[in-house]
Amino acid sequence: MRSRMRTFVSALALATGIAATSLSTPAFADPAPDVGNWQSVLDQARGQTVYWHAWGGEPRINDYIAWAGEQVRERYGVEVVQVKLTDTADAVTRVLSEKTAGVDDGGAVDMIWINGENFAAMKRNDLLFGPWVEQTPNFAYVDVEGKPTVVNDFTVPTDGLEAPWGMAQVSFYYDTAKLDEVPKSAQELLEWLVKHPGRFTYPQPPNYMGSTFLKQILTELVEDPSVLQQPADETDAQATLAPLWGYLEDLQPLLWRDGQAYPQNGASMRTLLADNEVDIAFSFSSGEVSSAIEAFELPDTVRSYVFENGTLGNTNFVAIPYNASAKAGAVVLADFLMSPEAQLRKQDPQYWGADTVLAMDKLPKDMQEAFANLDLGIASLAPSERGTVLPEPHPSWMSLVETEWQKRYGVVQ
Repeated sequence: MRSRMRTFVSALALATGIAATSLSTPAFADPAPDVGNWQSVLDQARGQTVYWHAWGGEPRINDYIAWAGEQVRERYGVEVVQVKLTDTADAVTRVLSEKTAGVDDGGAVDMIWINGENFAAMKRNDLLFGPWVEQTPNFAYVDVEGKPTVVNDFTVPTDGLEAPWGMAQVSFYYDTAKLDEVPKSAQELLEWLVKHPGRFTYPQPPNYMGSTFLKQILTELVEDPSVLQQPADETDAQATLAPLWGYLEDLQPLLWRDGQAYPQNGASMRTLLADNEVDIAFSFSSGEVSSAIEAFELPDTVRSYVFENGTLGNTNFVAIPYNASAKAGAVVLADFLMSPEAQLRKQDPQYWGADTVLAMDKLPKDMQEAFANLDLGIASLAPSERGTVLPEPHPSWMSLVETEWQKRYGVVQ
């Protein structure tokens, strides 16, 4: 089974096939833009095409990305092409393979939707352009004080190498027309499944939603959660993970299809709930559930909730590879994604339903009012209803959990 981060050996093998891909690699280098001189960035960006490598598994998100591309083209003369990924590691490996092959300019990847272990790997291997983020105009609106994960990605400082563009927190959802009570902890979920076998599942890791579920359970079960903030190789990792494997030994046979098959992603989970295959599912945003109700993908009796002791939360980002062909265009696009206008549309469940990274008190008054008047949808949780936001473990834990899970439970679909 494939892990999220591949080895240098596999990356080197991929490097020989770069020219055979469908994306053309420009023969020129784009000089590093002077982000402190914004007009010069805009001038340099005009006429560029940004190949944005982003997960493509959710139609509403793809539509939002298309809208952002249209706005950037009309305002700044920058074309945006979404390269739809099933795994962010594909883009990371592409950049790594180019570096291994000596392609230090004119790379095929201009921007990546990224966070967690993929960012940590790119930062560790010097694969990122920057620092640049904090000099962009719209970063001034970002809530650094109230949302510290906008500058710390899974415990790893961003150091101006990636721009925040969305907040995320795990929430569960269910149909209130079918369930009166729901489990509100890992242990309660297991006990509930004993009585309702087959009525819950999670995507197969390394899909990020499946991996996130495993980290949620681990965070609840580990004796000292603070150990997860340290790199896994600096701890007794196997002892730390033992409660997770013990829990899964009991859980797996109780899952949908006896734990012998898994949904591909969050959208597939949503379909299973809509088709009455499962009773409980989960998302990284309760706003996405409201958005699905708006689109008639879920009944309007579906509601969201969180575990009583909290759920994992993080920020997602965009980053620019060190050898990108359109660095200035990517900077302009990333800055637009942080703009109040783009963030307002992103938080609207009619379009996406993802929480903003911005601080309301930093915004112009008209934008403060627009956010305050935004209808977040009937299944969205208010900030007061979201409980404790649990910190993401260090990225090394995600990689280790995925690898060990594949050994125990991985199946080919």
